[in-house]
Amino acid sequence: MRIDIFTLFPGMFEGPLTESMMKRAQEMGAFSLHLHNIRDYTTDTHNTADEPPYGGGGGMIMKPEPVIAAIEDVLPAERDFPVILLSPQGRVLTQAVAQELAQAERLAMVCGHYEGVDERVRQLVINDEISIGDYVLTGGELAAMVIVDAVVRLLPAVLGDPDAPAKDSHATGLLEHPHYTRPPEFRGLAVPDVLISGHRAKIEKWRREESLRRTWRRRPDLLLTAELSKEDSLFLFTLAEEDIERKRAEMDARIAGSDVG
Repeated sequence: MRIDIFTLFPGMFEGPLTESMMKRAQEMGAFSLHLHNIRDYTTDTHNTADEPPYGGGGGMIMKPEPVIAAIEDVLPAERDFPVILLSPQGRVLTQAVAQELAQAERLAMVCGHYEGVDERVRQLVINDEISIGDYVLTGGELAAMVIVDAVVRLLPAVLGDPDAPAKDSHATGLLEHPHYTRPPEFRGLAVPDVLISGHRAKIEKWRREESLRRTWRRRPDLLLTAELSKEDSLFLFTLAEEDIERKRAEMDARIAGSDVG
């Protein structure tokens, strides 16, 4: 996969995309990263890439000329791959979106900055917009790094274990189960016996139930779209009953405490 990133601040990508797994993925040829400085496509002596908005208001707007000139110089005229504007107005990045993007042979990302980009950039050269969440960053550079990481780790052979991505949180619609490693006991907290039992079927059952438990307690909204078996549904029903009993006990304790007072 080839990834092109258009940015006013290419130096921001040093470190996050040149270390650890991203570095190894590039060395093994899983993807190549190409950074393009939008200021290189400005035409004045001050390399002006932004202007105040028409109509007034705070902040500056990225000019259309250098952004579009950069894209048209680097990318082919026929762009049958995602050309993404990182924007809080875009569709929200999810694991499913990352999996979709991982199928492309090439990706291009445009990092907005300041108050945003001139609308004509969207109209002329953008075919997708992505947000990494419902909050605002100072620019699209951090969002681009997140997308690169989320996508590249899904490429073949990057993680070593080809089944690893399918086990991640959100990959199955659920949060991942707890993990443990050595030592078997640490500060009074022990590894669950089932994990050191060597009984593969029991281990898988425990992991599935803990994944369901964690999702139920932390992100119950995910259960609305997760693929659940009959056994999963029965286990969730048990969790719901446990929660009802716990809340009833807490209420009884409060009532008893108020009576004493």
